[in-house]
Amino acid sequence: MKDKNNLSHTVYQCKYHIIMIPKYRRMIIYNKLKRDIGQILRTLIERKPGIEIIEAEACPDHIHMLVEIPPKYSISSFMGYLKSKSTLMIFDRHAHLKYKYGNRKFWARGYYVDAVGKNEKRIKEYIQQQLWEDKLSDQISMKEYIDPFTGESVK
Repeated sequence: MKDKNNLSHTVYQCKYHIIMIPKYRRMIIYNKLKRDIGQILRTLIERKPGIEIIEAEACPDHIHMLVEIPPKYSISSFMGYLKSKSTLMIFDRHAHLKYKYGNRKFWARGYYVDAVGKNEKRIKEYIQQQLWEDKLSDQISMKEYIDPFTGESVK
């Protein structure tokens, strides 16, 4: 059974499709910080033993992840860890965001999670195609006309 994992007394296959969005879905902020946010999330997940990212896609206003999490972690505690620690790291690396988000909340309240089960291949394909599908459905064409960092108009 190659696709199963083991703990001391447990054999498991716990995979979750997770979607997180930044507060207010501000695309201009996320576009500027996309690479750094991905690196922060990957670093935090690597710090938790046994958790693995199978697939991930950073769209301009949300993040899709397919993650394998051992049953010793609850999904809610994992998401609390991931969102709180990543928020602190984002505000430490990008101090100018503190002025726009003074309460130090980067992520929107809540998240979407779905247990994958036997549909892993379909969900991987969905995550890989998500950015392309957003462009087709014109979701990415929304534009902010004022830069939230400087207050100047964006051309």
